[in-house]
Amino acid sequence: MTLFDPPAPLAERLRPRSVAEVVGQTHLLGPGKPLTRLLHSGRLGSLILWGPPGVGKTTLARLLAGEVGAHFIALSAVSAGVKDVRDAVAEAERQRARGLRTVLFLDEIHRFNKAQQDALLPHVESGLLTLIGATTENPSFEVNPALRSRARTLVLEALTPADIRALLERALSDERGLSGVTAQPEAFELLARLAEGDARRALSTLEVAATLANPVTPEAITEAFGRHLPQMDRNGEDFYNLISALHKSVRASHVDASLYWLARMVEGGADPRYIARRIIRMAAEDIGLADPQALRLAVAAHDTADFLGHPEGDLALAQAVVYLALAPKSNSVYVAWGEALKAVREGESLPIPLHLRNAPTSLMRAQGYGRGYAYYFDDPEGSFAQNYLPEGVQLNLYAPTGEGWEARVAERWRKLKDAHGEGEGGPG
Repeated sequence: MTLFDPPAPLAERLRPRSVAEVVGQTHLLGPGKPLTRLLHSGRLGSLILWGPPGVGKTTLARLLAGEVGAHFIALSAVSAGVKDVRDAVAEAERQRARGLRTVLFLDEIHRFNKAQQDALLPHVESGLLTLIGATTENPSFEVNPALRSRARTLVLEALTPADIRALLERALSDERGLSGVTAQPEAFELLARLAEGDARRALSTLEVAATLANPVTPEAITEAFGRHLPQMDRNGEDFYNLISALHKSVRASHVDASLYWLARMVEGGADPRYIARRIIRMAAEDIGLADPQALRLAVAAHDTADFLGHPEGDLALAQAVVYLALAPKSNSVYVAWGEALKAVREGESLPIPLHLRNAPTSLMRAQGYGRGYAYYFDDPEGSFAQNYLPEGVQLNLYAPTGEGWEARVAERWRKLKDAHGEGEGGPG
């Protein structure tokens, strides 16, 4: 071996050689579990392996193909196209002539577009190809329904700290690992926590740390690990789950959690302007008239983040998030608007009452447009008494809460409903 023929990375060298060597995923590989039953039956069907990075999706696909004696073809959807699929099909036909089945492993299957995924369908359906797709994204959104219906989706879980420690210990004891290297227990404890369930990250960090200190120390682990950016695919499920966590924390008035999820998004590389738009939505949906200043502050945070950029503008986002989390909450306008849209979409398109119509011409006035309209400032009582909805339509949409500033709105709303003759003084 020379400088021009370096050894494979530690994570690659330590790939399990059999299903028995796989660490973690006991919910799939334990006694009586789904993959165990499949292997015992000898009938491996098409699968979609969904899970975070570094949990063994590629390794598991290779091992499953080996366990059933199938020919294995690996493609990455990042670089492969329809031509590569055609080549795989041709290879599978040659293998079938020899009496062998073919497993096509497609890594990052979510990066194949609809046409590329459709190209797989007839060959999966005929049984020529047993497809094993791997993805970090939710297959419900990223894999075509037709292809998804022909494959069983299995969820792989992030490895536990105990799983990671077991892999790290194997790296020092296995002949394929780091010969002559030892590590302090505290170093393994730290790395097992920092790795966040990603075996590849843990082994790669250990490999670098072993060049810095032997025995490996927590300090060497920290130096090798470097600055870690939180995992977040800016177009994937994690991104929208982070937004969901931020929104729900603000809605629940949990300030610390709101700041934490905001920091996760910012550090993960989310566009501050997108975050700011979502914060404006929170102010309108969940704070509403309980604190009308919230919407103004949210819009100001958006303008500030856009003007200053990252990282200076991030502080304005943090200020808005703290304000919104602390603010009283009301979704009364949000609910009322939804009910108004429902009434319009499900109801008839009834004519506008004549007295409410605009009458800019003499012809319109002759037809009765605007006739009988009571102008509020000339006749407040008459203005309250006239009808403002189409004939026969009765609606009760807005119901203010007693939260914050909206408590004052609720009192005025009750008085207005009395003046309009709607009910007996109570909103709603």
